[in-house]
Amino acid sequence: MTTTMQPPLVVGVDGSPGSMQALDWAVDAAGRHGVRLRIVYASRWERYETRLPSGDEPSPEAVAEERVVAAAELRARKRAPGLVTEADVLPEEPLNALLDESRRAVALVTGPSGRGTLTGLLLGSVSLSVAARAHCPVIVVRGGERNVRGEYGRIVVGVGDPEEAPAALRFALREAAARGCGVEAVRAWRHPAHQSADHYPLPSDDAIEHEELAGRELTEALREPQREYPDVTVHSTVYEGHARKALIDASATADLLVVGSVRRRRGFGLQLGRVSHTALHHAACPVAVAPQE
Repeated sequence: MTTTMQPPLVVGVDGSPGSMQALDWAVDAAGRHGVRLRIVYASRWERYETRLPSGDEPSPEAVAEERVVAAAELRARKRAPGLVTEADVLPEEPLNALLDESRRAVALVTGPSGRGTLTGLLLGSVSLSVAARAHCPVIVVRGGERNVRGEYGRIVVGVGDPEEAPAALRFALREAAARGCGVEAVRAWRHPAHQSADHYPLPSDDAIEHEELAGRELTEALREPQREYPDVTVHSTVYEGHARKALIDASATADLLVVGSVRRRRGFGLQLGRVSHTALHHAACPVAVAPQE
């Protein structure tokens, strides 16, 4: 049963096909986790309302925005009749509006691109700022239809920096528990700089040691999250090479790719590393950025 006491799952819409796909994903996610869904359209028009001629009739922009929000809420209710929903047009710049919403949300969902005020979200400067500075996990719904529909029954999570790993792992296992699917935890390692004349790495004790160390670190990182979600099946993968390539390749047959990010106390919010940045731009499935305080 959906409760109104918990923070909502927030989804940003603008009427574009991408945002409607994100809305459908968010409806399903809210139902799985038993939380209410808050639908928002970040609008600039009302901020400048005092500079426009006043009258009894609302502006064409305001009418269009209300129609987008109303259509989105109707779509959500048709998809999940029992889900508690609310919808709002926010008189604020998109970045500020979404960051403010993230303070009171279990997660923030958006599409990869669209039109209007949310154009290019999570692919442009505003989008990357949202993913980097939000106070909750941010999910960008992108990728192939099978991935978005969750047909692979698999969540991939990158296990890198020890600072980032706990939040990413807990988010991945919690989502897997709600979906009833498995998790693949991926940790990448780099081969020592021993190469043959043909530039192929030579087998060495150093290489074996690096691989074994990566395996031990992955096992240790998984220990506490697996205790919290003992019913979730987790497969561990130790990959030699760039983490970015490993995760992008794995995303082709995943329903969700989860990466972590760390909140730096320097006034800049979360700092997105290369792995998170690459995932947001190139993953073949929806991507979740889970912040670690």
